[in-house]
Amino acid sequence: MSTTAAVIGCGDVSSVHLEAVAKLDGATLVAVCDADPPRLASAMAAWGVPGYADHLALVEAVNPDVVHICTPHDQHAAVAADCLERGVNVIVEKPLAHTLAEGRRLVEAASAGRAKIAVCFQNRYNATSQAMHALLSSGELGAVVGASATVMWQRSAEYYENRPWRGTWAGGGGGLMMNQAIHTVDLLQWLVGDVVAVTGNASTRFLGDTIEVEDTAEFVAEHAGGARSAFYATLANAFNAPVTLDVVTEKAVLSLRGDLTVTHEDGRVDIVRERTSGSGGRSYWGVSHELLISDFYARLDDGDPFWISPAEAEKSLRIVKDVYRQSYPQSAHAVS
Repeated sequence: MSTTAAVIGCGDVSSVHLEAVAKLDGATLVAVCDADPPRLASAMAAWGVPGYADHLALVEAVNPDVVHICTPHDQHAAVAADCLERGVNVIVEKPLAHTLAEGRRLVEAASAGRAKIAVCFQNRYNATSQAMHALLSSGELGAVVGASATVMWQRSAEYYENRPWRGTWAGGGGGLMMNQAIHTVDLLQWLVGDVVAVTGNASTRFLGDTIEVEDTAEFVAEHAGGARSAFYATLANAFNAPVTLDVVTEKAVLSLRGDLTVTHEDGRVDIVRERTSGSGGRSYWGVSHELLISDFYARLDDGDPFWISPAEAEKSLRIVKDVYRQSYPQSAHAVS
């Protein structure tokens, strides 16, 4: 029996979701949805399925087993909650939501248990991330002493002008930290441990004539196990450099630079190669959307919540919003 799927939001990132569904054995795309008529028409023509301007009309008409939510951030929680309440399984793009209140709304909707939901932190499925997590969890490298991470990327004014919601508090919930660096924030807390305190700053250093949100940010985080991590990210770099993530333990240093290098205290060096992307998506989206999506579909009938749940995704949202609270204390939009 085929699992039916629909994609809500036909913007840039929808391409990797549509491709993943097309490659899945036993999955069938039955509809697409977008409020923008040209984008909707283009997706309908490309995939040969009916299209809807409203997500509730789509659910009512075709009753899909799974919806993929690829809308602007401010629509994530409302659309996902609507679908969960109707018993439709959900894969929602990051971030969980554009505000803490909407994120909490989705956590509570998921806890009702009417359907399964995943949040797209697909980089947890990277071969390097999986290897780091396994090594750190095993205890063989000793306790984690500390960590650091950087996201040195580039975005132009045109990037924001093409999708104006990205550069606003109301539409994006933030800038660099919500739209690009949140994947690395998620990996940092997943690998090193829950964050119990954050001191940081976000600012606009490069794109102030175009956006109202930040393009540069840094923070220092204290983790539950006693480790400390340092984080820096910017969109003012000359190019999209590889994300870096270093974890220092009592017995080794783990360095992620595309591939993972593990340097042991006795001089041994292990290397874990990252997979190459087979998707038509942008390289900086990573290589693992298909793995997350395939895993979600495989677990639809197991009765357990998906492991990258709204409650899990809320952790990175809280870190980001804590940095905003310290940086923009007078802005209700920033800290909500």
